[in-house]
Amino acid sequence: MILRRSTAMLHSFSLSTTTPKLLSHFTPSFFLCTSALSPRIRIWLNQSYSRRTRAFSSAVVTASSPKNTGTDTFFAEDTVSWQSLGLSDRISQALSNAGFDRPSLVQAACMPSILSGKDVVIAAETGSGKTYGYLVPLIDKLYGARHDADNDLEKATVSSRTFSIVLCPNVLLCEQVVRMANYLSGDDGRSLLRVAAVCGRQGWPVNEPDVIVSTPVALLNSIDPKKHHRSDFIRAVKYVVFDEADMLLSGGFENHVIRLIHMLRFDEKLLSRVNKAGSENPVEPSSDSVSHFDFEGEEDMQNESISEAEEMSEGDVDAEDLMEETQTSPVKRKDWRRVRKNYERSKQYIFVAATLPVNGKKTAGAVLKKMFPDANWVSGSYLHQPNPRLKEKWIEVTTDNQVDALIEAVKQFGSKASDHGAGVSRTMVFGNTVEAVEAVANILQRAGIECYRYHTGLSLAERAESLDDFRAKGGIFVCTDAAARGVDIPNVSHVIQADFATSAVDFLHRVGRTARAGQFGVVTSLYNESNRDLVNAIRAAGKLGQPVEAAFSRKRSFRNKLKKRGSNEAGQISTAEFMV
Repeated sequence: MILRRSTAMLHSFSLSTTTPKLLSHFTPSFFLCTSALSPRIRIWLNQSYSRRTRAFSSAVVTASSPKNTGTDTFFAEDTVSWQSLGLSDRISQALSNAGFDRPSLVQAACMPSILSGKDVVIAAETGSGKTYGYLVPLIDKLYGARHDADNDLEKATVSSRTFSIVLCPNVLLCEQVVRMANYLSGDDGRSLLRVAAVCGRQGWPVNEPDVIVSTPVALLNSIDPKKHHRSDFIRAVKYVVFDEADMLLSGGFENHVIRLIHMLRFDEKLLSRVNKAGSENPVEPSSDSVSHFDFEGEEDMQNESISEAEEMSEGDVDAEDLMEETQTSPVKRKDWRRVRKNYERSKQYIFVAATLPVNGKKTAGAVLKKMFPDANWVSGSYLHQPNPRLKEKWIEVTTDNQVDALIEAVKQFGSKASDHGAGVSRTMVFGNTVEAVEAVANILQRAGIECYRYHTGLSLAERAESLDDFRAKGGIFVCTDAAARGVDIPNVSHVIQADFATSAVDFLHRVGRTARAGQFGVVTSLYNESNRDLVNAIRAAGKLGQPVEAAFSRKRSFRNKLKKRGSNEAGQISTAEFMV
């Protein structure tokens, strides 16, 4: 959109005086399948969950109020403490040392399930605390296991060592998870566990860590059959996290993620068969059995895709991550029915996402329900919809006024960070392509507005530098959707869509960069006639306080539906009709 207007055509433009509406159409929608727990927390279980769960409601006190009034949309209620969720005193103290005195609603919902050892799917809105929601209980488990092994030297063998892997779609997210994990320290100031990234140019660590954070391709390269890491790695992994699971289960990541799951489940099956053999002292299968396994006939795997690849923009995938792909061997995929045979489980799988539609047989959520039918599902109150702390401003533009609308939006909110509790002003401006980001940045600079650039056309080092400067100094950050997923930048007060998102999924991730962790934020969306149908569908859902899943389908199908029914009916079309 921006590319249609010459940067020389800069003149005054007055924004609409319409006051942005606060999205207050919400109902706290967390429920746990037992009456002992707070009605503000919802966990959907696929089967009866008979395990006794510790009662809690929410135990946090906001800085401005000594008592939670029940209207908080981020923090848990007054009576919940970290210990009440089942965490040890050690990790609870580490959280306090790091300044985290209050669990969020999502953290209070997911931590007991993760501590129970069951597979868990966390589907919650952006900025709800999901990363620490899975990191904290896993660190607690790993620290406890390591501490017990250190106290019992007879059991402290290499084969008894356990650790976790966390898979992310790109290098920057991996590094962010590592920083967050290392931020939790004991009273001596040292990190509780050793956490390392294996991605980009970072190879396998010399000192074996407790948590490995990696991209799928980088991990497969590191545990290639010809390398000695593979057998020991597979044997020791007990906890597996898939962050941004909807992306990892689609597109270019899908083959590699499926291969990793096959490897891990094959190891579970081997161990289960040995234990079922009736031996009084079961011995784990040899490392060679894992090193040379063939995925139960990998050469016969079916060519059909498990889930149809969803549309992804180039900005969603890190180019350097995909370049690593050349080292791994080609993989064919097989029917999941062959993997779902009964066997004794010895690993825990956790899937985390901010967008996870379940309608339709080939959506990421539907695939997870089929692959892990017994998993606990934890869902956020505002999944697939903007949260009520977000104010939205919608501006329809043409080629004549779009540049002026952009400049006015940047200037209007660029100096108002104090209204949102931030020390400095931070505004993120989104474009759909690298070329659009460069055009927007040039327009702003010609108007005397300095800005940072962030897109896949820059090197990882350049992107990291831009992120660090933006975090530290604030300002204007012009980016593609490469910065829309998972990247945590505190106190972003304003998000501007210079190019409107090409899908509802991208829209949700973009607006989720502000109004995070209990803060407030503003989103200004510039759109034109070509975006109007998608905008109408999203706005109609917002007015009704409903998720925007109706607009999740592929763009062509979405446009055809709207043409048949009329854009004024977009908000009334059922979700199922949109899903492919």
